[in-house]
Amino acid sequence: MDYNVYLLATDPKNPCRDVIHSRDTRLKIRVFCLNKESFNPDSNEIQLYGYAQGKLYAFETINIAAEDALDVVSAIQWYADYINAPEMEILPDDPRGEREVAM
Repeated sequence: MDYNVYLLATDPKNPCRDVIHSRDTRLKIRVFCLNKESFNPDSNEIQLYGYAQGKLYAFETINIAAEDALDVVSAIQWYADYINAPEMEILPDDPRGEREVAM
C-alpha cells in the first residue's frame, strides 16, 4: 500500500497559517484557526473543517487538481496527528451558523 508523505510549511509571523504539502502530488492545503482569524471560503476550492482540542480549523485547498481531491482527507488526518489531535472530527460544512461566520 502506498502512503503519501506530507510536509508542513509554517508562517513564523502567524502560527495559525500552516500549509500542508504533499511530497508526491500537487496537493496543497491552507490551514486556518477559526477561533483566531476570519475565513472567506473560495468557491473554486475544497473546504473541510475540523474540531480538535477545543479549536475549530478550516482547511482549504490551493489550486486543487481533480486527481488530488481524494487525498484531502488523508492530508488533514496527517495534520491532526501532527498537532497531537488524532481524534479530530473532520466535517464537510462549517459548523458555525451563518450568523457566527458573519461576525
